[in-house]
Amino acid sequence: MRVSILAGASALAFAASACGTPVKTQPEASTSAEAPVANVTTSTTSIDPSDRTALFGDLHVHTGQSFDAFISSVRATPDDAYRYAKGEKLITDGGYEIQLDSPLDFLAVTDHGEYLGIMPVMATPGTNLSRTSFAKSVFGPDATNPAQSFQNVGITIVTGEEVEEIYDRDVIDSAWAKNVETAERHNEPGKFTAFSGYEFTAMTQVMDSEIPAAANLHRNVIFRGAAPDRLFSTLDSPNPEDLWVWMDAQRAEGLDVMSIPHNSNASNGEMFASETYEGGQLTANYAVTRMRNEPVIEITQVKGTSEAHPALSPNDEWANFEIYDTLIGSAAKSTPHIGDFARNALARGLGFEEAENFNPYKFGFIGSSDTHIGAGSFDETNFTGKFPQDGSNPEFRHSVPPEGADSWDGVASLKSLPPGAVKPSMRRKLSAGKYSASGLAGVWADENTREAIFDAIRRKETFGTSGPRIKARMFAGYGFEQAMLSDPDLVSAAYRTGVTQGSELVSTGQPPSILAWAIRDPASSPLQRLQIIKVWSDAQGKAHEVVYDAACSGGAKPDADTHRCPDNGASVNVSNCSTEPGSGVGELKTLWTDPNHDPSRRAAYYVRVLENPSCRWSTWDAVRNGSPPNPNMPALIQERAWTSPIWVNPE
Repeated sequence: MRVSILAGASALAFAASACGTPVKTQPEASTSAEAPVANVTTSTTSIDPSDRTALFGDLHVHTGQSFDAFISSVRATPDDAYRYAKGEKLITDGGYEIQLDSPLDFLAVTDHGEYLGIMPVMATPGTNLSRTSFAKSVFGPDATNPAQSFQNVGITIVTGEEVEEIYDRDVIDSAWAKNVETAERHNEPGKFTAFSGYEFTAMTQVMDSEIPAAANLHRNVIFRGAAPDRLFSTLDSPNPEDLWVWMDAQRAEGLDVMSIPHNSNASNGEMFASETYEGGQLTANYAVTRMRNEPVIEITQVKGTSEAHPALSPNDEWANFEIYDTLIGSAAKSTPHIGDFARNALARGLGFEEAENFNPYKFGFIGSSDTHIGAGSFDETNFTGKFPQDGSNPEFRHSVPPEGADSWDGVASLKSLPPGAVKPSMRRKLSAGKYSASGLAGVWADENTREAIFDAIRRKETFGTSGPRIKARMFAGYGFEQAMLSDPDLVSAAYRTGVTQGSELVSTGQPPSILAWAIRDPASSPLQRLQIIKVWSDAQGKAHEVVYDAACSGGAKPDADTHRCPDNGASVNVSNCSTEPGSGVGELKTLWTDPNHDPSRRAAYYVRVLENPSCRWSTWDAVRNGSPPNPNMPALIQERAWTSPIWVNPE
């Protein structure tokens, strides 16, 4: 059971405090019948949905306005982040230059709402905050213990009790206003979309951990257009359900907004739990409130992938993908729970729907980066990590042998040492070695504007990728025919006679046809296979899942018994990262029918498409260094994309 730190109060009272003396309040629980009415904005576009285009962006970017980035020597600004997303070069705070091969279509700077902008002001001589004893312990010439001071700030995000000496709401409000202004200035409708946003950095203490650790409940809060003068952070309440009440209050005032959970893989089972934040029973109102405010989740980012885990999905050969196995901000190992991973959460939601007639986990998928240098790193061949030092030295991120060694032979694995033998600096190296060159948010939008992209996310017509700009699409219906696949009006027909990803379909008693379609990123590897993942819950409430290869490269057919494509002949030479494409292709498209459809049971289906294998970033580092890959890291990777699910319901 988790107990909120703060006493109850009205969400509207907090909203009103933004215009006057700062008041710290906690809204009533979002499961209350008295929760504010939400006016969800709906699209007014008259554009034909068949004209929707795939757009790629990043909705999770930190700059030096975030306390953890600044303390890690990041001085990049929100302005830098938007210019980088538009294709400009950026000199990082690690001293190296980075630039995207092609610009993104949209971006949100999402600095931590807690202590937003506080650290830069603390480090500026002559300011009131620079004169505090806390500032002097971190930034002064006689700084005593900056690392401990950072930990003290982080602890308050778990407890919800701020460091009063440095918690200056005027500074936070000013920094937030500048972030909003920067987004407005960079927003170019039709060309580039800049959203106003921030991170709500909720965490709860893990009581059974041998070393200090916290479960991750972070969310990114994204505004459709205009943003309020004051944000709501965990220092107002650490309970995400209170965030939803505040969001409903903003929406009632005409400011549409959503929050996007991330890193459920490190939530200790709490992100998609079977109870409320405070240990109460889930209700239909809880489910409606949660889905209204959180229509999608972030399935992949720099701290790993949250789709599935091999311990929970043992029959999925591709579940062991970019697993981040520690809790956030700690060396404590995480244990996989059902509440940590998207696939298990989808099944849990279906179980609730079967038993209780509501589903709190009917979400779609996106990806994003969680970069802390203002610039996402999506390319395995040129990975720059999360913090400045990650990209400055391959040895630091543990991808090449330590100084003085030309191979890994005889070099003891840091992972094999007992926890007490690993120095703090080594823990940081291990953490950097687990980072992923991921990910991107994909949307099928009417146009490149705030309204169109936000509305696409709201209806869950989205997909996430592990970095490449793979376009992934999914429809389901009962009027689909094989001839559609070669019809130039395929998309129009699919919209007209079926539903798209993020939608629901009522069963007619017959299995629906699923149209699954993916197009490769020309700058990345060819596609190897297109899969359909099915999850469902039986009459006893037991969750099930199955992975079907639905389309194979080279025109091959999946085996009827194993549902797997044959080997397509693709290979990688890890000594130089050269590849042989085998029968890898630029496009995979198929009509697929569930061979085990049960019209009496609810099910969720989503598409996962895999590229041919290629070198992971750590192997690229080793090749450039002239050394073999670190044996404790995956040598290869199969980049991928995931569509939002389609839910098929009984009549």
